[in-house]
Amino acid sequence: MDLAERAAVSRSFVSGVECGKATTADIAKLQATCGALGADLDVRVRWQGEGLDRLLDEGHAAIVERVVALLSRWGWQTWLEVTFSIYGERGSIDVFAWHAATATLLIVEVKSVIADAQGTLAPLDRKVRLGPAIARERGLDPTTVSRLLVVADTMENRRRIDRFGALFLAALPTRGWAVRRWLKQPAAPIAGLQFVSDSARNVTRRTATGRRRVNPRRKPRAGLG
Repeated sequence: MDLAERAAVSRSFVSGVECGKATTADIAKLQATCGALGADLDVRVRWQGEGLDRLLDEGHAAIVERVVALLSRWGWQTWLEVTFSIYGERGSIDVFAWHAATATLLIVEVKSVIADAQGTLAPLDRKVRLGPAIARERGLDPTTVSRLLVVADTMENRRRIDRFGALFLAALPTRGWAVRRWLKQPAAPIAGLQFVSDSARNVTRRTATGRRRVNPRRKPRAGLG
């Protein structure tokens, strides 16, 4: 059985790909052809000359930096990209935070993009479940374990979370200023969701005379908002 038949595409399509015409080919057909070969199709998106994965990484890193700065200010000790391998379960935690005064462990998941609800919530559940064991490996003995999903504040992310509003609200009911108050004085465990800007946008500009004017159309956000 030849490749075209296995991939359920025409022989002329396969021939075109073999001749270097893949750039104008149908993505679904390309994926089917790669699958028939036992290969994966890797499509890279570029925006203004930058790889989209790099831009997402930069946005993710900016959010992590802001979260860590706030946690440190409020008395939390933090570790970044904490990897774990427990009972065959492997992964990494974006921000692993410890509040010594209350023996509170906080698992922070940072998302620059919300792809889907289950793909976001299920890994966080697993990390929270394994959190106490990960903490004990570091000599910590948590009394409570809390979770916080921090999401880049974009219209698309808000739209996707609103689309599955009931699911996110059930899993992460604590929001807004309630999260900030808890971070300053943690008590009972929480499951929270917070939006935060992934970049410090400069909303000021200077006039020709050197005086600074504030753009009234957009106000800067400070911290977790």
